[in-house]
Parts: sequence; structure tokens; C-alpha cells
Amino acid sequence: MDDLSLVRDHSVYRCVMGSRAFGLATEASDTDRRGVYLAPTPLFWRFDKPPTHVEGPREEQFSWELERFCELALRANPNILECLHSPLVEHLTPLGEELLSLRGAFLSRRAHVSFGRYAASQHGKLLADVRLHGAPRWKHAMHLLRLLQSCLDLLRTGRLTIDAGPHRERLLAVRRGELGWDEVDAWMTRLQEETERALSGTPLPADPDTARVEDFLVRARRASAS
Repeated sequence: MDDLSLVRDHSVYRCVMGSRAFGLATEASDTDRRGVYLAPTPLFWRFDKPPTHVEGPREEQFSWELERFCELALRANPNILECLHSPLVEHLTPLGEELLSLRGAFLSRRAHVSFGRYAASQHGKLLADVRLHGAPRWKHAMHLLRLLQSCLDLLRTGRLTIDAGPHRERLLAVRRGELGWDEVDAWMTRLQEETERALSGTPLPADPDTARVEDFLVRARRASAS
């Protein structure tokens, strides 16, 4: 079985991500697709294991094998957690529905570290662009602001919302370069400071519900084997 067949024949969940899922799309926006497939259990009985992820078959499409996806989600990987909360679902099997029902089990205070680490990395790249070119890549600045706002809302409410919502117009103004870098950087700093304050009172548990997720994965593997 080739890698693309895993995606075509064994996907349990597929959604649209990126600007379209965030409510920030323009006419030029790509359609980024992300998904999850369940590799048949017998494939793991061989020396040559199935891949943990596959690119394609469409352009801008990327899928993870279920176990790898769950591992990353338990670590509060921002891209993975947001994938679970996309409002634009294109394909969903009963197993995929069960995966989505576990969204709350993946959420924990680990998000404060994982989102923060990712934000720091992206902010560093923006600062490098400012030093080298006099301005950042405004699209990247917009997405970083949205991510920081999403993290703040998650810590405050215990729920992850990826739509830009009431911040949409100002974020789009950032993308168009209508706000100066100093103003955008100050906005980022304020969100980071508010996130630190929100951590002390967050309703999120310290750790995700790993046992619940593992039970789901074992049942999925067992059903596939039979």
C-alpha cells in the first residue's frame, strides 16, 4: 500500500485550515487541508512501518497518522490543536467524530508553553525581517497576533477558538501593512503579558487526559485489526 492510498482510503478526518478557517481569507488565499488517517493495524506487524505523516494527494494537503496526531495534540502542538477545532470540516467518519469528541481531553496548561515557544520563534523571525528589510512579513505578523489572541482566550476560558472574531478587521489591516511595526509589536507584547496573567487563573488542567486518549487509540487499533 503506497502512502497516498493511506490518505485516500483510510482518512477519518479532513478539514480546511489557514486563513480560511481563521476568517482571514482573501481572494488570493490558498486552501490548506489537514487530515488524519488510521493506518490499518496489520501494517504495523511488518519491519517497514507505515508513515507518521503524508503530503498530498492535493496541493497544500498534509495528513498525520492517528497515533502521531494524538501524540502531538497531547503535547499541545498549536497546529494540531487548531486542526481539531476547524469550523470547515470536509470529511468525517464515525472514528473521526470520536476523535473530535476528545478535543477537551487534549487541552491543558501545556498550551501556555507550546504556544509561547512557537510565538517566540515566529516573533524572532519577524524581528529579523525588520532588521534586514525595514518591515516584517505582514501576513506572518497577522497570524502571530491571531495565535497569541487564541492562546489568551484558551487560558481564560478553557476553550480553543481559532476564528479571528472581533479582531478580524484590525488583523486584516495588519496584513495590508496599515499599522506600523511599533504598534504591531506593542500589541504582541500586550497579548503576551495578558497571557502570563491569565495562566494563574486558567480553568485548564495541568495535564491532558492521556489515559482517555490512549483508550481511544487502542480501541481504534483493535477494531482495525479485526
